[in-house]
Amino acid sequence: MSKKKPGLNTICTHIGEVKDEQFKGAVSPMYLSSSYEFLDVDVKRYPRYFNTPNQEYLAKKIAALEHTEAALIFGSGMAAISTMFLAFLKQGDHIVVQNTLYGGTVNFIKEEFPKYGIEFTFTNGYNVDDFDIAIKPNTKLIHIETPSNPLMTVTDIKAIANLGKERGVLTSIDNTFASPVNQNPMDLGIDMVMHSATKYFGGHSDILAGAVASSNEHIERIWNVGKNLGGNLSDMTVWMLERSMKTLGLRVKAQTKNAMKLAKWLEKQPKVSRVYYPGLKSHPEHQLAKSQMRGFGAMLSFELTDDLEAQQFQKQLQLIKSSMSLAGVESTMLSPHLTSHALLTQEERDAVGISDQLIRFSVGIEDVKDLKHDISQAIAALD
Repeated sequence: MSKKKPGLNTICTHIGEVKDEQFKGAVSPMYLSSSYEFLDVDVKRYPRYFNTPNQEYLAKKIAALEHTEAALIFGSGMAAISTMFLAFLKQGDHIVVQNTLYGGTVNFIKEEFPKYGIEFTFTNGYNVDDFDIAIKPNTKLIHIETPSNPLMTVTDIKAIANLGKERGVLTSIDNTFASPVNQNPMDLGIDMVMHSATKYFGGHSDILAGAVASSNEHIERIWNVGKNLGGNLSDMTVWMLERSMKTLGLRVKAQTKNAMKLAKWLEKQPKVSRVYYPGLKSHPEHQLAKSQMRGFGAMLSFELTDDLEAQQFQKQLQLIKSSMSLAGVESTMLSPHLTSHALLTQEERDAVGISDQLIRFSVGIEDVKDLKHDISQAIAALD
């Protein structure tokens, strides 16, 4: 008889913990050593090789959450995605990249790939046809992000995965916004899943980390590059991340529930001209999101009417913080054109629909009535 698969919160709480065999403590012991025995051992451990006890076991938790064979933990989301790219792309290769991506990823591709002789094409949109026409004979990878940052566009994961298989091209996804609580791309055929673990995995705005989850074969290839680039995570932070991930399911489900309530409420506010959230029936890809997500996530964006200045609105907020990052238990807002997409030109931002009135809203675990009150008083102060 097959062993029963553990539930989400059980995985978060128990998978990937290091057993304290000596003192039987309830939490994982922290192994801070940077030097380990090399004689008569099964594994020669070294922090830069991603295989200290805390690194090794936390990777098991991430793999279990993303339904993959293996995973690696990195010092940041950009360390994770850049290592993944460089593991599968070399001089003369080509990558097809979704045009609605995190600004840091876009900047890395545009600034670094020409140095390596790697070709790239940004799609005109996020439908499968946009990717199909961009594929070349030397295309080795298709990379997507869904829901996207910051406009919450939704890409058909299964269609992209099938396209990759048909054309002999690997596929990867940035699953940060959805998190494995709401979406598992590997179940839909994607080859590699990456996360900025700074966000929902950490969840308390005090950790910088990244992760990639995939098959043993792909992770081995990423590891071979990663050990040379040296983008591993310190074991103190690994321990903090494992502790934080114990509540991942509880946090993200509560945040997702709040986001749905707030998105519906914002749609009815006269000073809000548009709301971007996959859970709304007004969202163009709402049905697609329903088919590939268990929940619609805790991220949304909205545009204020032209008579309200977006930065002044954020200055009036008393509970919701103006903050550069996202996914903490506290609610935060920012202006993408000044932060996540500041490295893009005005023309590039206009092309993907990022206006100066756009505000990205990372919904936390506070009481919804308090968040509504804060938004209302901020609008009233400027009206």
